[in-house]
Amino acid sequence: MHLTHEQIAIIQSRGDIKINAVAGSGKTTTLIEYAKARQGKGRILYIAFNKSVKLEAQKKFAEKGLDHVRVETAHSLAYNYIVKWSAYKVKKEGGYKTTEIAEILGLNSSQQKHAEFVLANHINKFITYFCNSNKEKVQELNYEDVVFDYEAKKFAKNFKDVILKQTRRFLAKMDQGEIDITHDFYLKKFHLQRVQLPYDFILFDEGQDASEAMLAVFLAQKATKVIVGDTHQQIYLWRYAVNSLENADYPTFHLSSSFRFNNEIASLAAGILKWKKLYGQHAKVIINGYGDNDAVVSRAVLARTNTALLIKAIELLIEKKEITKLYFEGRFESYTYADEGASIYDVLNLHLNKKRLINDKLIASMQNMQDLEEYIEKTEDAQLALIVEVVKKYAGKLPEYIKAIKEHHI
Repeated sequence: MHLTHEQIAIIQSRGDIKINAVAGSGKTTTLIEYAKARQGKGRILYIAFNKSVKLEAQKKFAEKGLDHVRVETAHSLAYNYIVKWSAYKVKKEGGYKTTEIAEILGLNSSQQKHAEFVLANHINKFITYFCNSNKEKVQELNYEDVVFDYEAKKFAKNFKDVILKQTRRFLAKMDQGEIDITHDFYLKKFHLQRVQLPYDFILFDEGQDASEAMLAVFLAQKATKVIVGDTHQQIYLWRYAVNSLENADYPTFHLSSSFRFNNEIASLAAGILKWKKLYGQHAKVIINGYGDNDAVVSRAVLARTNTALLIKAIELLIEKKEITKLYFEGRFESYTYADEGASIYDVLNLHLNKKRLINDKLIASMQNMQDLEEYIEKTEDAQLALIVEVVKKYAGKLPEYIKAIKEHHI
């Protein structure tokens, strides 16, 4: 295998290091060669970002006969230490809905309309904020720091003490096993237990999207540590991720040669990244493209939310008639739901005043669309806001449009 001089430098390095790797730069290959060079020198843990990356990495390490490497995600690692041998039960749906939190905590709406649901929404976000932080107590965080919209911030400020108290209550209920725990919760427990992992080398992938909690676990290890990522590919800031490469004070190595695209695209990418200078300090980005010039045969659309993709599909397929077929990654049905489970049909039925057809408890509690929009303003629920936008824009045509998308879906 022909390795670049940057890859060789990483493989031959000693001690803790961080690697800034551009897309398609042979990051996994480099880590495999790094592990191969340390066969017989100790146990290696490779921390993958999610389950699909974990399975792919396990396959690649196994193919190279590197049985001294164990591959885990941060959550699978934490699960083995916190949940596996305990009486804890993990909530199957992954997290609690606003209505569930309001019910469990016995919240009421005596002060403001739908205050119990707005409160529950903020409590849910504060729980997520704390569990992903590196703090030991909820009181060490100011929840208002991560609330930005005017009405939502105003509500968070007015009910600051209540949100804090109820967040602690809900965490205590999970800790005492009264209710099922979330994935964020057992990861936080893992952080607070200050576990020293039995490995000589720890490779931490996608470090730019690590939570503060997981980064704290990683940095506290006595093993030789390697953290790899791309400072310009951070996409989980909304989940309170931190750019770990900027927080790890280790010697920096680079993987700047991409084999995924050509130099024309590399130059374009570097040019776009220069605009970061408008909102802060920006170091020069080095990207070299060594990929082939493939003809464009399809196009892809990326968006922050599923609903934004649904809007784009309606625009391209039905309004502009630019395309005749399309594909949604995953089950298409999931694109018609908000994060907490309210469907686009629930909001449509509220809009059309067909309340008897609404399934979601939160949407069913609203008297009209104005109620729902007031709730969204006080909670910063961007996904639900987009669904409202879609419903108001297309109204009664929406079922017909969704049917057309399904018919043209491949």
